[in-house]
Amino acid sequence: MTAALSLTDGRLLARLAADAVRARLSGARLVARLPLDGALHATGASFVTLERSGVLRGCVGSLEPVRPLHRDVVRNAVRAMTDPRLPPVTHDDWPLLDVKVSVLDPPARIPANDGAQVLAALVPGTHGLILDDGRRRATFLPSVWVKLPEPQRFLTALLRKGGWPDGEWPPGVSAWRYGSRDFHDHSPRTPL
Repeated sequence: MTAALSLTDGRLLARLAADAVRARLSGARLVARLPLDGALHATGASFVTLERSGVLRGCVGSLEPVRPLHRDVVRNAVRAMTDPRLPPVTHDDWPLLDVKVSVLDPPARIPANDGAQVLAALVPGTHGLILDDGRRRATFLPSVWVKLPEPQRFLTALLRKGGWPDGEWPPGVSAWRYGSRDFHDHSPRTPL
């Protein structure tokens, strides 16, 4: 999906995500001005990350493409505002809120007999990672490498995020890697 997406398309998606957050905060109706056809209407998977002054305020997304990309972005932007791990995004957040849209490539399965095998299949800074054992599932976007650049720490933090016990490789876990393209709509913003 990301290969067909132009820089203009990506900027439109980031603006659309920010507009969805603003509409939800202000109680207004979202009015999207998009091209009538093209990559934004193709089925796609995205994540929307909201940060205030560099502090995470929400990150929600889709790993599989199930709806048109522009609808996936709006859905994930609104859901990121109430990320269950964090307090809800408020009017006070809006002026300093940075919005990032990550458009995901299709995941590719990689060997996962142990952590070393998974790490050998990843390129830091390029690949995101999905781990799934049938009961639990967790992912880190490729951009998480900026905060966790050491591969073992990246993997350990993802295992912890997924709720797997420290120090042992989870039995029956499957792994997929994927790439993404990120587009931003930066603060500052006019207060609501």
